[in-house]
Amino acid sequence: MPQGAVMDKKAALTHVDDKGQAHMVDVGAKAATARVAVAEALVRLSPETFALLTGDGLPKGDAFACARIAGILAAKKTAELIPLCHPLGLDAVDVRFEPDQAASTVRIEARAELCAKTGVEMEAMTAVSVAALTLYDMCKAAQKDIVIERVRLLYKSGGKSGEFKAK
Repeated sequence: MPQGAVMDKKAALTHVDDKGQAHMVDVGAKAATARVAVAEALVRLSPETFALLTGDGLPKGDAFACARIAGILAAKKTAELIPLCHPLGLDAVDVRFEPDQAASTVRIEARAELCAKTGVEMEAMTAVSVAALTLYDMCKAAQKDIVIERVRLLYKSGGKSGEFKAK
């Protein structure tokens, strides 16, 4: 189905049964395949706060190290945070930061990988979300109006639906 196309709601919503009630999808009969998901988030800061963040001027310490660990831990705990998510034994989670001084932004990218019967999209998106929230927490003493935006799936592979690449 083309991106942006509208599907019949009962056919499209796998976490809703024929009575409209939420349930956990049964993946027992599915084959385990290699799964990869990549997500991103953007943190928008003032130039002054950006300078503190990238210049190790924050009183709480190394915000990037803290946010990286927070993102990885969040990916591992996704099933505890998102109702009906399957608990997954992740093979790898990587969280990276791309500071852009001209725009006073930090792009966060997370990649999650495993071999399983269900995908890792939620784990990658949870990782970037919590990493972004952690950067906010580390910088909030300097700036309250930090903006977290553009949390989205960039790429996924594996499983019956195959590959997806965001445009």
